[in-house]
Amino acid sequence: MDKKPGFFQKLKQGLSKTGGGLLANIFGGEDRITEEFYEELEEAMIVADMGMITVEKIVDELRERISDERIKTRTEAKEVLVKILADTMRPETEFVGKNEKAVLLIVGVNGVGKTTSIGKLALYYKSRGNEIVMAAADTFRAAAAEQLTVWSERAEVPIIKHAEGADPAAVVFDAAASFKAKNKDILLCDTAGRLHNKKNLMNELEKICRVLSRELPDVRTEVLLVIDATTGQNALMQAKAFKEAANLTGIILTKLDGTAKGGVAVAVKEELQIPVRFVGVGEGIDDLLEFDPDAFASALLGKDKE
Repeated sequence: MDKKPGFFQKLKQGLSKTGGGLLANIFGGEDRITEEFYEELEEAMIVADMGMITVEKIVDELRERISDERIKTRTEAKEVLVKILADTMRPETEFVGKNEKAVLLIVGVNGVGKTTSIGKLALYYKSRGNEIVMAAADTFRAAAAEQLTVWSERAEVPIIKHAEGADPAAVVFDAAASFKAKNKDILLCDTAGRLHNKKNLMNELEKICRVLSRELPDVRTEVLLVIDATTGQNALMQAKAFKEAANLTGIILTKLDGTAKGGVAVAVKEELQIPVRFVGVGEGIDDLLEFDPDAFASALLGKDKE
């Protein structure tokens, strides 16, 4: 992963409300590991929205490692916990390679930062030298295509769009044709952000995926769910619902700079087996960062970069 200068600083600043607070403070002060230490740690991790199931599993593993490795101090325990958290969040598969063609199908409810994330993804991939095309397949929400067009102009990438109310699969069909004809690298597809419990959303996503598999059979498709970190466990519920509606392959976790609930990144991977692929840590156009589990775990615990 391209770790440009300031990556860790942005991440640590973005997670300061989570990692710089309760979690980081547990590893200061009295430098001994007591039962009270484990109780404080569990409470802080729950407050950070890691979820009870995930917290119990991680604390049990930490206890075992501390016992096996004869660890005596909280400083040493912090190092072990950073590794446990990083390994918990680590994806089993690599994401889209620098020279790999791919379709990124972006899903999520309205208000989570979906359109903004697509725009930032366009800028991110363009900065890596990739050729991009956008598909405005959210034809349900008024002005959705217009908002995406603003981002396409900002990133100077082409956009395929139809009239409001058009068939989203038809937009994707045309975008796939343009992708092939112009030999593009990345196809970024927006989708309607309707309520996640609607059957029509599931049908729509299935139809779009059928079009993509038929028109671009040799191109990798990633289905990325955008969730708002500030909603904590509600974000986890959204992820569960969307996982039932689509074959999710990754998460874009936005608004980490405004929440104390950054631990949801750990929960979504542990409980749903969906890896986080990108994180949003600010309003700037370059504040969408490719996910690095080691850097994230360190920032989560307020640990300085080595």
